[in-house]
Amino acid sequence: MEKLMFIETGMGIDVHGQDITKAAVRAIKNAIHFNSMPGIRSVLPGNSLDNMVVNVKLAVPCDKDKLDIDTVKEAIPFGKVSVEVMDGGMLTTSGIVIEEKGDKNDKMYIVVASVEVGY
Repeated sequence: MEKLMFIETGMGIDVHGQDITKAAVRAIKNAIHFNSMPGIRSVLPGNSLDNMVVNVKLAVPCDKDKLDIDTVKEAIPFGKVSVEVMDGGMLTTSGIVIEEKGDKNDKMYIVVASVEVGY
């Protein structure tokens, strides 16, 4: 990335179901949900959102091999998206197993995201 303009952070949790991808997508959406970048086109090369570069960093507590990177990328609506996955986040108890929600155990997955935007 030549020019870093914004860094947005968020957290996502899958309380029931132990789905690391669901927690990661929620973290990304939390990071970008409350932001607007009305002037971004005016500074991007060619004034095109296609030229925006988005680097997503995810701190995940487990199941890195089960993380669906393509689904994670789809959470970002514009730009050239890259995803970096690292150890972090939190694995903790939900306090209850609800089989109807897909629980295999009582663990909840917490993922932390950093979304860097620029060109």
